[in-house]
Amino acid sequence: QVQLVESGGGWVPPGGSLTLSCEASETIYSSIPMGWYRQAPGKQRELVARIRSGRDPDYRDSVMGRFTISRDNARKTVYLEMKRLKPEDTAVYYCNVHDSEIDYWGQGTQVTVSS
Repeated sequence: QVQLVESGGGWVPPGGSLTLSCEASETIYSSIPMGWYRQAPGKQRELVARIRSGRDPDYRDSVMGRFTISRDNARKTVYLEMKRLKPEDTAVYYCNVHDSEIDYWGQGTQVTVSS
């Protein structure tokens, strides 16, 4: 059972930046997708970005050019660097590992973008 622990959420004004981190309890092979999802109040959880070896990262259109996902396999950690944040980016952000048709989730970290 993979445990995922997110950190780095918080409050920022519009235009600000945050970097989220997610550390796994065990090594995740680079071929296994790791990613970030988010869920705003009253909305469904949605994919933000996903990364795995051998493919370009996937991003949802609304964050393209503003968010960057990266991965440090030695540290068992995936990062989400978020720049030029907008109020509509406000949500709980969840780390995800998709392994053999099983989804593992972190507890979530709140990101609030407001003035």
